[in-house]
Amino acid sequence: MSDRSYLEEITIRGIGVIEEASLELGPGFNVLTGETGAGKTMILTALSLVLGGKSDANLVRQGSPRLVANATFKIDENVSEIINETGGVVEDGHVILTRTLSADGKSKGSIGGVGVAASVLAQVSESLIEIHAQAANMSITKAPKQREILDRFGGEEVALAHCSYSEIYSAYHSLRSRISEVRTSLSSRAEEIANLTEFAQSFAKLKPAVGEFSALENEIIRLSSVEEFRMAMETGTQFLDDEESGILTLLSLARKKLEVVGAKDVDIAKIAESLSESFYLLEDATREAHSYLNSLEADPLRLDQAQNRRADLSVFIKRFGKTGAPDEQIAELIARSTAVSETIDDLSGGDERLAQLEAQLQGLAKELESASRKLSKTRSVVAAGLSRQVSEEIHSLAMPHTQFICQVESPDYSQSIPADTFTVTGADEVLMLLQSHQDGPKVAVAKGASGGEMSRVMLALEVVLAQSQPVGTYVFDEVDAGVGGKAAIDVGRRLHELSRHAQVIVVTHLPQVAAWADTHFVVRRSGDGSVNQSDVENIVGERRVEEIARMLAGLEDSKSAQEHAAELLAMRG
Repeated sequence: MSDRSYLEEITIRGIGVIEEASLELGPGFNVLTGETGAGKTMILTALSLVLGGKSDANLVRQGSPRLVANATFKIDENVSEIINETGGVVEDGHVILTRTLSADGKSKGSIGGVGVAASVLAQVSESLIEIHAQAANMSITKAPKQREILDRFGGEEVALAHCSYSEIYSAYHSLRSRISEVRTSLSSRAEEIANLTEFAQSFAKLKPAVGEFSALENEIIRLSSVEEFRMAMETGTQFLDDEESGILTLLSLARKKLEVVGAKDVDIAKIAESLSESFYLLEDATREAHSYLNSLEADPLRLDQAQNRRADLSVFIKRFGKTGAPDEQIAELIARSTAVSETIDDLSGGDERLAQLEAQLQGLAKELESASRKLSKTRSVVAAGLSRQVSEEIHSLAMPHTQFICQVESPDYSQSIPADTFTVTGADEVLMLLQSHQDGPKVAVAKGASGGEMSRVMLALEVVLAQSQPVGTYVFDEVDAGVGGKAAIDVGRRLHELSRHAQVIVVTHLPQVAAWADTHFVVRRSGDGSVNQSDVENIVGERRVEEIARMLAGLEDSKSAQEHAAELLAMRG
């Protein structure tokens, strides 16, 4: 396997049927097998949580206060940089991602022991691992997902074309909104200009600051209550540091008495230590109290200024604000002030200004069409490459005559194109089709593939995408659903080939797939229905032959099944 990041170990406690389990995974092809309901998929569910997946309190094992999942990755320098940017900690080229979920639904995540949000775990995991579950077979039938797959395969080439398009698209719609506002305001522009001018002048004169209102109120309360505060602080400090009866004096005497005998009794020493800590805390509080007392000073002039300023702000908010707390309204008014000059110019220009804006819009429309045409052309070229590579993969998965076709349908750029044709993602519709034989009809993937064929199409896509945007680990849950016989052997062989370049983890019921693995785990349930550490076994030698035989015939002791199992295992050479 190439020098990529990969998952070394996953440890789980308190999820579903699993009480406690850990797997030390190898860098190549890892497989998990076991009876239905034994907990294999729960292991991948725990991994999904660690990678920032959606949490659900129902996952917590009944009777457990919480579930805990840890995943240890060996990482390369690129991933290390990404993790450092999030604030996570990397040690000796390794990082531990952790997710806990309590029975009441509260979730916590961490990277290298540093607490992070689930969204950060998801961000980091994008560079580490990709999970392909059965649900992906359905998502590929949806147009947005098909476009996303094509764009992902296109990599930087498509990304640059789409970025250029997005900038123009955003500018175009921003200008459209601005024109709409100008048209709406033109009918009452004199009044609107007067209101905006009054607002601008009032704002310039007052120059309000964010958070100023609450700061003024706090200052007014303090300046209005100087004598009340002084009397309270003087009484308080007297209780604290009176030379004869103050708390500090008495506490110091008590501490010294206990310290004398503390050397003879550990419990007394602990009490003396607690008193010492309390003494130092009170001593700090006393210093702060004296400092505050010294800072108290009546300032009638400043009090009058603060009250006048608050009154001016209140009038300003009442005249120009909307609803909400004073500080919130001030923040909104400050934000509004940044665009008021531009709006006044738009309105003052009247019909002439509107004509200028509409001319700018026409220019942007041409730029948008040009950028869209370039994006469509780029996607079409990339789609041809994706079609060719996925078809080659499908041929090696016992579908020798099937062609995969990724088709980009774009508007006719030689004609006038309605503005609503252009969307955030472009003006293209991406279709993924299958052609079962030469000259046969092209049918949408959802209709042209059986369950087993769909699984192989998804595997082919994953393999091709892995070459264009590689991550260190690929996880496949029941990727072999609906597959059997020679096709199952081909799927196992292809997964094994993929594992030469990246770590592969597969949950499977097929012996033809399991036989290709480098590392084989079998998951069993204990007599009470739970899964403990002893129930997750890394099997080799005869134990592996017996497990493959069980998967073949349901009887691990069957001699003929064991012979067949040994034959399957020999395929790896």
